[in-house]
Amino acid sequence: MYSALDAKRSAALGYEGKWAIHPSQIELANTVFSPPPAEVDRAKRILIALEEAAAAGKGAASLDGHMIDAASARMAENVVKQDEVIQGKLK
Repeated sequence: MYSALDAKRSAALGYEGKWAIHPSQIELANTVFSPPPAEVDRAKRILIALEEAAAAGKGAASLDGHMIDAASARMAENVVKQDEVIQGKLK
């Protein structure tokens, strides 16, 4: 049986999704594996800050007192893409 506990355990282990063999399992999987809104907002802020830094000729930037760079951008892009895919499926 597919449960919220199973999905949360998988997410905690680093999995990005879980197979759903019945349509009733889709909503649970989307809920558990969706990045939290605060994480999506931060990822978008990272991308904006790095775009502004690049326009100023800088390779890194500071956001909320932390240095961000190309590695930060890659992780942020993944979060934004994951959110877009899941939100697109929900509509």
